[in-house]
Amino acid sequence: MEARTLNRRYRGRDHAPNVLAFPYVSSRRAVQGDIVLCAPVIAREALAQGKTLDAHFAHLTVHGVLHLRGHDHARRRDAARMEALEKRLLAKLGYPDPYEVGSRESGNRSHSRPRS
Repeated sequence: MEARTLNRRYRGRDHAPNVLAFPYVSSRRAVQGDIVLCAPVIAREALAQGKTLDAHFAHLTVHGVLHLRGHDHARRRDAARMEALEKRLLAKLGYPDPYEVGSRESGNRSHSRPRS
């Protein structure tokens, strides 16, 4: 998979991620960069987590755009802030909370956080 090659080359991680973001300019005001979505991984995750494919793609697209805007989830507080933004943006697009435990869209919370 190309995503695995990119992840290994640029992040030193030897697995295919669901989403990768490559910002050109780190800015919260401008979205400039590339987002790589790995369709086979996203499809497997959606099925395993009981999510619709379009909702999971929407979530990971929003997640990638937030990375391009300079957001990160390495620290707990940053992850909480990023998740709140994801939820708000997805709600505006008509998608449910991807982290809500027990909903059809959330599946297992421990596996629902994007691996970017």
